Amino acid sequence: MKLYFSRNPNPRLAVAAARFLKAKVEFEFAAPQAASERARYEALNPNLLLPILEFGSRSLWECDAIACFLSRASCSTFWRTDDDEPDMIRWISWGKENFVRACDMVHWERGTKLRYGIGPCDEEMAEEGLRAFHKAAAILERELANRPWLVGDRVSFADFRMGTFLPYNDAARLPIGDYPALSRWNAQLEEIAAWRDPFRGLVAPELPPLPG
Repeated sequence: MKLYFSRNPNPRLAVAAARFLKAKVEFEFAAPQAASERARYEALNPNLLLPILEFGSRSLWECDAIACFLSRASCSTFWRTDDDEPDMIRWISWGKENFVRACDMVHWERGTKLRYGIGPCDEEMAEEGLRAFHKAAAILERELANRPWLVGDRVSFADFRMGTFLPYNDAARLPIGDYPALSRWNAQLEEIAAWRDPFRGLVAPELPPLPG
């Protein structure tokens, strides 16, 4: 199996999941939207986005699906398959529409646009994202005050998915510190080597630096 990735948030998430699971995959840095690469990768993912998992004559795209596949292949409970599975899926779904989306909005304005010269930060959009962040963070704060992880007492993919953009907080500058339980949970994630440094030992060019 081969996992095509970059250092951007969703591919990073897939690499972190694969390394946490000690999945038997080969990692390859990719740029599917480069003009010379489009034909090759369009056959693997018509969206020309990463991550992509290639195995045999098949390919699988979308990070959540890849994490599910690798967890099943590894016989791991990282992707829950017992009575906790609906709860895990609830947090994945809610996170992507709320907390993760809010983090993405702010990171897009303060990080991605500036890194890639897409345009200046739109402060109004950043503020809208921050309002959504505070609303979602308050809900997570209440939930995480009573348990170590989102699902039971062990880390699951729901935790990885919820934290998708937090490793990029040097750019987004989200006020995680305003929420003690959320901060504790984020620190726990950082204690996991596969999460803290998923690209260790891989050929993975750094993201473009932020200007200034």
